[in-house]
Amino acid sequence: MSVRFLNMGDSALTLELGDHIELGLAASVTALDHRLSRELAAGRLTGLIEAVPTYRSLTIIFDPLVLSRETLKTELLSLLAESEKTVDQIARCWQLPVCYEEEYGPDLATVAAARGLTTAQVVHLHSSKTYTVYMIGFLPGFPYMGDLDPALHMPRRSVPRVRVAVGSVAIVGGQTAIYPWVSPGGWQILGGCPLPLFNAQSSEPALLAQGDQVQFAPVSASHFRAVAAAAQAGSLDMTQFLVSEVPK
Repeated sequence: MSVRFLNMGDSALTLELGDHIELGLAASVTALDHRLSRELAAGRLTGLIEAVPTYRSLTIIFDPLVLSRETLKTELLSLLAESEKTVDQIARCWQLPVCYEEEYGPDLATVAAARGLTTAQVVHLHSSKTYTVYMIGFLPGFPYMGDLDPALHMPRRSVPRVRVAVGSVAIVGGQTAIYPWVSPGGWQILGGCPLPLFNAQSSEPALLAQGDQVQFAPVSASHFRAVAAAAQAGSLDMTQFLVSEVPK
């Protein structure tokens, strides 16, 4: 593992652990992020404000009047060495409903034709894998997940959509994701998920977190609408979609 520090102004520091996207590298980032969270919760590392994990790096925001940059570097390297000695378990595994019908998956037929598959085969390939959340980014709560079956690898659309519906489940390259908000986007849309992925009023606003595992369960349009209505009414118990959970 190659380690490099990058200064990000006077109150942030980025620790890079590599230069590519790879599951083991993302796991190292997640493990270090969890250790920092425990240090913060225990009242140690005074001056640490927040850590922002990505595919291959961790950006730490800190108060330079309380915590010096050199002390932070030393602590990070120590925590990294400790996290490499242990294997952090996956925090949570989710099973999320997805409707793959045409109304919610406008690119499903296009992907099937491009890959020489039937739409049923695309749905099977997409929903039969367990994905790992590599990082949250682009939009609040937007999960970048991998790794997609190679048979489904697709480029971005040549003309991005101006408006992608909230909950759209999409693919590009070796990744899959769910749009938590209405936004522009160029990914290939296979279906829709009726669950809210971000709630600003919650103590943990994003439903998914880096390191979580996700399975997709195909559902009908009527089931999609029923779940969406319950979510809109605030009566949906989100824990029913949590297959397993272990302490971080």
